Parts: sequence; structure tokens; C-alpha cells
Amino acid sequence: MSRLFSPFQLGSLTLRNRIVVPPMDQYSAVEGRASDWHRIHYGALAGSGAGLLILEATAVNPQGRISPFDLGLWSDDTEEALHALLEVLRAHGSAALGVQLAHAGRKGSTLPPWQGGKSAAAGEGGWPVVAPSPLPWDEESPVPLELSESDMDRIREDFAAAARRAVRLGFDLIEIHSAHGYLLHQFLSPLSNVREDRWGGSPEARMAFPLSVFEAVRREVPDSVVLGIRVSATDWIPGGWDVASCSVYARELEARGCRYIHVSSGGLSPKQDIPLYPGYQLPLAASIRSACSMPVVGVGLITDPELAEHAVASGQADLVAVGRGMMFNSHWPWLAAARLGASVVAPDQYLRAVPHGMSILERAR
Repeated sequence: MSRLFSPFQLGSLTLRNRIVVPPMDQYSAVEGRASDWHRIHYGALAGSGAGLLILEATAVNPQGRISPFDLGLWSDDTEEALHALLEVLRAHGSAALGVQLAHAGRKGSTLPPWQGGKSAAAGEGGWPVVAPSPLPWDEESPVPLELSESDMDRIREDFAAAARRAVRLGFDLIEIHSAHGYLLHQFLSPLSNVREDRWGGSPEARMAFPLSVFEAVRREVPDSVVLGIRVSATDWIPGGWDVASCSVYARELEARGCRYIHVSSGGLSPKQDIPLYPGYQLPLAASIRSACSMPVVGVGLITDPELAEHAVASGQADLVAVGRGMMFNSHWPWLAAARLGASVVAPDQYLRAVPHGMSILERAR
């Protein structure tokens, strides 16, 4: 029997299989509100057969967006728009639903990738960016404003407030974004955090603010909702954040009630040197998995079903996230089921689409 298609208990949540659709930014919101594009995009993914679908990075305040077109959860309007989206996904999809709460920090206020991805000017909807230290992302990016303690207090409360809204919306899972060079990762890395107060310096001090954000969110999230985190296990830069430090971070998070850890890497600096190959981040997931007892989500150019199966069967990860492969083919789990001799839940309207002689699709029960 395929391990990839076996059920998995993630905290209080029972997943139909171990395929995760990870957060993938769409840059298609209107003032933080989900749009028609989100209904089309997530509608397909919710009915893809994956066990878990996590919505894209969702900003906890307007300043925390990556672009002026990011999804948000900071107001009644943004909450109502997500409520309408979730009603559609629950009515027609089978995947458990999660949301990733995020703050972009110095990587905020940029244009969408198809518009060049550069910093957005005020006339393009841009805003002054913030960070642990006044160090820009690259030579062309603006110097961020260094966060004061009162600024940090507000951001911590914004994460907590967004978590309250996510719980009220009925999400099955909440993921805190602490990866890819965004704000919480900026605090963790010595390459972006050179503060001389209690929030910088030693690894323990650099972890203090992200851990305090996690604690604030943890207080708002009942045990019936799974709370996890996404991390970059390494900056891929000598002297930066690394697997050893991330392993300590993982244990500290687990002690505070974190239920899973989603292991990615990089994103802090354009100086990163990443050896790209299919499954290139799975060894990182395996290292973090050996350092803690939490379930681990592995990711990283996984497009081949056999590689996803091997990742789980070999113990490198407990679940596998398929991102760009799912955007290229939203029925990727169908392909994987056919290759691995398994089956997935599909919408009734698609059950007759299976080629003759195959039985990979089943009705939701």
C-alpha cells in the first residue's frame, strides 16, 4: 500500500493522505480581500484529491504584505471575503483547509513577479518597509525602518488578532510563516538581525521575537485547530541561519505547543547559493525531523510521484508538499494515485473522467 496515500493524524486533524498543497502567493487580492481568482484557483486545488490545502501567505496587517495585491486577514472586510471563499471550498472540495499568517518585513512593498518584482513606489501602492535592522534585501531595495519594541508589540498582537479571525472562520489549520526571508526569518538570521538589544545577538536572543509571536498565536488557537510553522532550515550562505540553529528553534517551538513544522529553505538574501535538484530540501526535512518529535512537511521541486512516495516511506518527511507541480497540474494527486496504485477522492462531476480500466477516483464519504 502506498504510504503517500495513507491517512495521517496531524494533531486533532485526520488527513485523507499525505499530500499537501503548500502556500503559493497569487498576488490577486483587492485591498487584502480574496477575489474571483482565488475562487477559481483554490476551487480546483480543494478538489484535487490532496489531503491538505494551505492558503497563500496572508498578511496580518497592510504593512506586512509582500505586494499591494496580497491576501490579508486584518479587518472585517478581509475576514468576510475569506468567509465567502471558504464556503465555496467546503461545499465543493475534500481537502482540509489551512491558512498561513505572515508579515513580509523588508521584503514587502514589491510589485508582482510578472511586473518585475521590484520595490513598489508610493504611486504604485507601495509603503515604507520595516525589519529587525536597517539592512536592505539587496542594493536596489529601500533601507527598512528598524522596528521599535512598541512596533514589535503591535505586530505580535496583529498575528494574534489574525489568528482569532482564522479560528472564527473555521480553518482546520493555521501556519505561521517563519521562512523565505520574511519578517520572522529576518529576526532569526544573523545576516539580517544585527540588533544590540535583547532581540539580537545570540541565537537565543534572535529566536526570542519569533517565539513570542508563536506564543501569542498559541494562546488564541484552541486544540481543535492545528497550529504549525514554516521555516527556512538554512540561508544557504556561510555564517547565516543554518540547520543546527533551526533544530534548536524546532525544539523550542515544540515545547510551546507547535504541532508540525514545514521545512523549506533560503529566501533571506540574493547571495544564497542553492544546489537545485528534485527533492533538494528533503535532507533538510530529515535533519529537522531527527531533531524533534513533531511531524515534518517536506518540500522542494517534488514533481515525481515516486519521489514523493520515497520521501514518506524512507522517513525523510511525514507529509510532502507539492507546490508548482500542483499549479502546473491541479490533478497531480490523480497522476500520483495512478502511478502508485492508490485512489483519491474526487468531485462527483469528475468521476467519469477516469480512463477505462482504472479505478483511482472515489466519491467523498
